[in-house]
Amino acid sequence: MDELDKLLLDPGNFIHDSIDLQHMPLEDVFEQLRISGAGLSSADAEARLQLFGLNKLKEKSENKFLKYLSFMWNPLSWVMEAAAVMAIVLADGGVSCLRSFHFSLISYCLFLTQVEDHLVIVSSRKTMPEMILEENNAGNAAAALMARLAPKCKVLRDAQWQDKDAAVLVPGDIISIKLGDIIPADARLLEGDPLKVDQADPSITSPLLSLSCSLDPWKCEDCFVVVMQSALTGESFSVTKMRGDLVFSGSICKQGEIEAVVIATGIHSFFGKAALLVDSIEVVGHFQKVLTSIGNFCICSIAVGIIIEIVVMFLIQHRSYRNGINNLLVLLIGGIPIAMPTVLSVTLAIGSHRLSQQGAITKRMTAIEELAGMDVLCSDKTGTLTLNRLTVDRNLIEVFSEDMNKDTVILLAARAARLENQDAIDTAIVNMLADPKEARSNITEMHFFPFNPVDKRTAITYMDLDGNWYRASKGAPEQILNLCHNKEKIVGKVHAIIDKFAERGLCSLGVAFQAFPEKTRGPRRSMGLLRLIAIV
Repeated sequence: MDELDKLLLDPGNFIHDSIDLQHMPLEDVFEQLRISGAGLSSADAEARLQLFGLNKLKEKSENKFLKYLSFMWNPLSWVMEAAAVMAIVLADGGVSCLRSFHFSLISYCLFLTQVEDHLVIVSSRKTMPEMILEENNAGNAAAALMARLAPKCKVLRDAQWQDKDAAVLVPGDIISIKLGDIIPADARLLEGDPLKVDQADPSITSPLLSLSCSLDPWKCEDCFVVVMQSALTGESFSVTKMRGDLVFSGSICKQGEIEAVVIATGIHSFFGKAALLVDSIEVVGHFQKVLTSIGNFCICSIAVGIIIEIVVMFLIQHRSYRNGINNLLVLLIGGIPIAMPTVLSVTLAIGSHRLSQQGAITKRMTAIEELAGMDVLCSDKTGTLTLNRLTVDRNLIEVFSEDMNKDTVILLAARAARLENQDAIDTAIVNMLADPKEARSNITEMHFFPFNPVDKRTAITYMDLDGNWYRASKGAPEQILNLCHNKEKIVGKVHAIIDKFAERGLCSLGVAFQAFPEKTRGPRRSMGLLRLIAIV
């Protein structure tokens, strides 16, 4: 363990220049982390787990009793509590029973008001015991579900690949990433097939992040990555990276299979640091600010009134002690709008109910008043307002060749799509066919041109049963339009259709077709625009 500390130091040093694992050469990363191609041993991994902690964000446990007491921790409740204490502490002589009654009455009003406030916030139709039991059951069910859905990963331990919980990953672990995997920690790429990673947040959609690496992590100088990581770094354009670059925790592998070495886990990862910063910020809403201001005003007014009343009753009128206390209690209790939070909560609850009738779910009551004070809403609709799935609307297909029809458009677009490792667009197009195998039936694929962010299209060159060669291409309408021999004739109509779709928030896909001899190349013939929309 002492030798381990000499090289690894502590988690905080990973972000310092003295041991910057994100930018140093891979050879130095292996040296600093004291690992080899065989991965960590179980004992070494356990020691590092004690040093760096679990690869997960800390969850705050909430005490339900303290949560309820927090409803009474505000200026308005403080005055009521002071009145209750005054009623019992200052009781004297034969009126002690009356003072006890005052204390009980004030305490009951305070308790009832807070219970009503809590009930209105959660549900206006259920009793308090039902809500407490239901909330507790929901929390337990959610915890059990999260335990079953705990992310797994393939880790090289003791020179063998093992399936482990992502929570037990430590810096120095070598992991395997394949299609569909969520990258469990910040890691540097090693070796494998070309990889595509989506580094967008789950509630945000952004273009794919393409990563590529050679089978030899030390000798490959030509391997590169094309990265779009706007959701994490704010970079709006794709970025080209070389072998050994960093992938972030929470990224999703979209294509390929690759190995990587973990360099940061848990709160020390890029995502963990961002989440920690967000969690450390406490924002007080306008609703709470107004309540606090009203409470402070009432307290100040009552304090002034009490001072005046004490001066008048005891110093000027020389009233008895008991009569003076009764008047002070009346002023304390009557001067506090104790039902105001409940009334305002009822108003928000009614608004929440109306929103639910329109299909909007309100998780936090203060979100309603925040939404009411908003001037402009900027939202990424994909995955937020829609289901993040694409489909083809056959009725909106525009055909520009007289000898083509919509079914032919779909077939040729499907031929220009991948049948394996499909992206969302390819999947939507191929699923339009009665049988996905139709995309390759009765043809021999000669060459497939994959999508890249420069050409923004895919193309297939194939031969039919008669030996004739053809090429089908699909992609960005402007890119496809540039390939068409009749561009000047149809460009106006194409742009008009694209603009019409864009006004509705809909995207277009261009499709082109060409028949050519084996050793000659001719201009592509415009065939049609294929409309893609997201299912709402």
